[in-house]
Amino acid sequence: MRQKKYIISVLGILLLFNSCGLDENPVYDLKFIHIMVNESSAVNVSQRANTIGSYNVYLSAPASNETVAVTYEIIVGDGLKEGVDYKLMSNDNTLTFLPGIYDMPIRIQWMANPVDSSKDNTIKIKLISNDKGYTIGLPGPAKNQSELTITKV
Repeated sequence: MRQKKYIISVLGILLLFNSCGLDENPVYDLKFIHIMVNESSAVNVSQRANTIGSYNVYLSAPASNETVAVTYEIIVGDGLKEGVDYKLMSNDNTLTFLPGIYDMPIRIQWMANPVDSSKDNTIKIKLISNDKGYTIGLPGPAKNQSELTITKV
């Protein structure tokens, strides 16, 4: 009788461990690149600001030994002039994420200068592509956070 209970207990334990498969919950491995400030795709900067703004591009992917090169575009509205209202701190339009790096800044020096409110006083940083085929923007059809709009007010 005692041997029968022991065998039933062992079989029960084996069935319990066998019911949990390693592939039951797939690993979340969606890879995407996005840009945001405080979880938003738009931010304002004062026309009186005399500062350097850092606007981070984020790589969301599992740890890897690969480098990822991201290309972006700067679109400037007709109300802003480089050297008067702002200065781009980088001449390159590519960010390179080395292994273990998950955020990279794009820096813009803002200069105190009044703006004409009737004009387009925005700078848009638009993520264009990457060399690994990762999704640009948040996953989903809206592609949220694929660009950041900075408005000088």
